[in-house]
Amino acid sequence: MLIEGVVNPQVLSLLARVRHTNMLVVADAAFPFWPQIETVDISLVKGVPTVLQVIEPILANWKCGEVFMASEFKTHNNAKHQAAFARACKGIKMTFEPHLKFKKRVPLAIGLIRTGDTTAYGNMILVSV
Repeated sequence: MLIEGVVNPQVLSLLARVRHTNMLVVADAAFPFWPQIETVDISLVKGVPTVLQVIEPILANWKCGEVFMASEFKTHNNAKHQAAFARACKGIKMTFEPHLKFKKRVPLAIGLIRTGDTTAYGNMILVSV
């Protein structure tokens, strides 16, 4: 029985299928449904869990080379919140692009983890190395 790290079986299954250069989306509660890709919904209530609570244990054991986010994240969130996202990425290259371009990447991902987060434009696409 797993007692440390990610213990959700659906999330573990999804993570195990990500290979070199594949993408994984970690999205907020309002993110649109994408029937083309598997979605693991771990939202519980508004704000639980957050995107940051989900990516931190994932990035602890996952080789990530780049993170994509919508550039609107910077204009809709204060500096303290932006810094929290940057800290969670621990020096991983963060690329910000218009959210319409960001959403074009989504169907190319291996899967999507939906959280209960309400951060404006706080969705992330993690790209494996």
